[in-house]
Parts: sequence; C-alpha cells; structure tokens
Amino acid sequence: MLDVVIIGAGVSGVSCALVLGSAQNKPFATDKKIALIAHQKASSLQNAVFNNAYGISAGKLGSELLAESLAHLTNTYPHIQQIHGEKVLEISGSAENFTVTTNISSLQAKIVVIAIGASNPFTIEGLKHFIEPHQKIPAIKNRIQLKNTDHLVCEGIYVAGVLAGHRSQLSIAAGSGAAVATDILTLWNDGNHTMVHDALGK
Repeated sequence: MLDVVIIGAGVSGVSCALVLGSAQNKPFATDKKIALIAHQKASSLQNAVFNNAYGISAGKLGSELLAESLAHLTNTYPHIQQIHGEKVLEISGSAENFTVTTNISSLQAKIVVIAIGASNPFTIEGLKHFIEPHQKIPAIKNRIQLKNTDHLVCEGIYVAGVLAGHRSQLSIAAGSGAAVATDILTLWNDGNHTMVHDALGK
C-alpha cells in the first residue's frame, strides 16, 4: 500500500513529489511510501522555451527542464518510486484504499494526486463526474478542470496544476504541486500546518 501516488510527471506532479520527498527526515514522513506515475508519453513542456519563470535561465528548453527535474528527483529523493511506461486507466475505491489501475498493473494507495494536463477528452475512469469546463482558459481551447476546493477533489484525491483550474504558467503549476504536497504533509502531521525548508548550516 502506497501512502501517495502522484499521476503525471510534468511540472505540478514533480513539484509535488520533490516537496513530499524533502520531508523524508520528518518523524511523520519517514516511513511514507510515495510513487510517481509518468502517465503521459509527452508533456506540454516538450515544446516550451522559458524566459519568464523564476529561477530558470532565459531560453531554457522545456524538454531539458523535464529531464533535469526527473533526474533531480531520482538523485535527491531516490525513495520516491518512479513508474514510466504506464498509463492510468481508472481510479476506484475510497480514501485510504484507492486502486489505481494502469495499462500494465494496479497499485493500492491511501492518497491520489492527479497532476496531468487539462486536455479533453479526459481518459481516467472513476473521475469523470468531477469534470467541468476550465474556468481560466478560453472556451475555444476546449480545456477541462476537475471540480475542487483548494486542490481537494474529494476525500483522499487532490488535483494540481492546470487541471486544478489554474492558468497554464510554469510557476503557477509548480506552486500548485507544492501546495498539494504541503496539504498532505499537514495531514500526516496531525493537522499542524507544515512546510519544508532547507537552510545552510542545518
């Protein structure tokens, strides 16, 4: 049984994984099992060039950023399982006992984070009743979001990034994934508001 499975290895998904991973030495997180399912063969990052994202050098290619971010996750937080080459087909069950079914296998998880793009059609069964038109992207683009309150879709299921109703900007997506991670850490920490900061000399 996984404590968290994150679906989507784009900006919001990897950001969520990095923040969860960084809490590995906190007493409430030391034994947590976390997995990241890449889900999509391609990310919208593949064709992007960044000139307006905080902390990223101008002209940075999205494809490079994607590869570097996954390498960062692997090297810094190897306890987070990365699953590539699998596509999620269905989510069933309820909080603390979800089944995430892919084209190859199935996983059990207590919490699920959906961090995939906002393209229509949405192909994951079990969540389609949460779909609504995207509120911050022009209707002509035919994008969708999952109904949520501050990233929470229903008990145990979170959504991050553009699919949460945010505009498509790298910094917003990264912040959305990090926000979901801190909500999960707060849950693990008995409701005490939790953030993870690294500092020199510590």
